[in-house]
Amino acid sequence: MNLTKNTRRAAAAALTVPILLFTAACGSEDSKSTSGDAVVKVEGKAGAEPKITVPKGAKPSDKVVTKTLVKGKGATVTKGDVVRLDFSAKSMKGQNLGSSWAPRPGAKPGGPRTQVVGEVSDQPTQQMLPPKVMSAVAGQKVGSRFEVEGTAKALIGAGLNPKSGIKPSDGLVWVIDVVGAKKINKKAKVEGEQAAPESGMPEVTAADEKAAKITIPKGEKAPTGLKEQVLIKGKGPEVKAGEGLIAQYTGVKWEDGKKFDSSWDHGGATAFQIGTGSVVPGWDKALVGKHVGDRVEIVIPPKLAYGGNPQSGLDKNTLVFSVDIVGTV
Repeated sequence: MNLTKNTRRAAAAALTVPILLFTAACGSEDSKSTSGDAVVKVEGKAGAEPKITVPKGAKPSDKVVTKTLVKGKGATVTKGDVVRLDFSAKSMKGQNLGSSWAPRPGAKPGGPRTQVVGEVSDQPTQQMLPPKVMSAVAGQKVGSRFEVEGTAKALIGAGLNPKSGIKPSDGLVWVIDVVGAKKINKKAKVEGEQAAPESGMPEVTAADEKAAKITIPKGEKAPTGLKEQVLIKGKGPEVKAGEGLIAQYTGVKWEDGKKFDSSWDHGGATAFQIGTGSVVPGWDKALVGKHVGDRVEIVIPPKLAYGGNPQSGLDKNTLVFSVDIVGTV
């Protein structure tokens, strides 16, 4: 569950959450995270869904309390790292606030689950965890399980969405598993000799630290199906469904060739979970199975992009992306 009213929409991302719990102002209060005695009982091993129990009469702290439940043996996460996380969250009154352990609608049994993939930051840059919960990942080790709890006022502050049904005095708890982490070079891009565009495909001209220029072929109608071409072949590992994909990307509309988004417009390389419905279907279909180091051009018809989502403003457009796969987590 997302507790904010506002979420930053990267053009490629299409994450959905049950209800909005916090707003763009979340994380603005003065309360600080502290290590201390948590009042909530958490059972289960890291890597399995936790059982969260609130003792009768338990009162939440008016400060953010963090507690490491299982100490992992992997690298220590630092601010700015890209992480992949499992989470389960509840209010101390028993309201479910979301869980990565919940099965995805239509997902195949045994397939990858939707997890949190994002940059460790105290800024509201992603929509599944409050900034104070996301920032608490810094200092944890990969493989760890930790708990974050406190009142909604302490965790979310002035950004609490009144429509969520959560009061500022209500206790909230998140249990987080650190599945993976990787340091990110925000200026990273793919290097190598680029292939010429195949017949009917737009031309991509990459620039240093700027959005790529994508030129739509004159007189060509937008394709009705998904089209893709690997422009530069990388030598890195294969991208697997469920991993976090770290990428530089630029997107334009086929209809007028105008750019609508680029990772360079948001500070550089960014991360999304791939193959779990966390991005537009065209990305999932085209990028799973590619390799780190690939530059991939994708032409996505509306039905595999934002078709059916008029709020995007792109629901009737065929989208063209140039994607540099610079890493996975």
